[in-house]
Amino acid sequence: MTSSETDDYIAVTRLQSAYADCVTRRAWGELGDLFRPDATLVVSSGHDATTVEGPEAIGALIDAAVKHLDVIFFTNLNTRIELCTDGDRSQARARTYIRELHYARKQTVAKEIYGVYLDRYVRVDGRWWFAARAWHALARTAPELSVHPQPDELDHWVGHSR
Repeated sequence: MTSSETDDYIAVTRLQSAYADCVTRRAWGELGDLFRPDATLVVSSGHDATTVEGPEAIGALIDAAVKHLDVIFFTNLNTRIELCTDGDRSQARARTYIRELHYARKQTVAKEIYGVYLDRYVRVDGRWWFAARAWHALARTAPELSVHPQPDELDHWVGHSR
């Protein structure tokens, strides 16, 4: 990896970490510093999928899903980043596995959510941004363990097939 590739890799990783921090703190107003104005978020939890566009709509969608919670901790577990997508140094994509810990005082047990983000990034004026995120639920722990099938596009999103 060249030093410019290393710099790009670190910049994309920092972007992913900033998103996790925003979600944990519910700092929806900061999403405009991470997402392009025309960025999309697709949320898929099994059978249904919802798509929104723009940082404000992305924040509103996530807030609606977690506002009943007293605590949410969002962590990136593992990521595989592909720089220079389709030969374009200003494009990148990644597959990022995540874990969320949800707790509401009304519940007696915390719930863990596991999922994967399929991301597209764009570099504009030397800065990396989210261009698109597609989130797929993979499993949750409460009220009982529930596992969802992995999305078909997971195999072909970044790097080699599994």
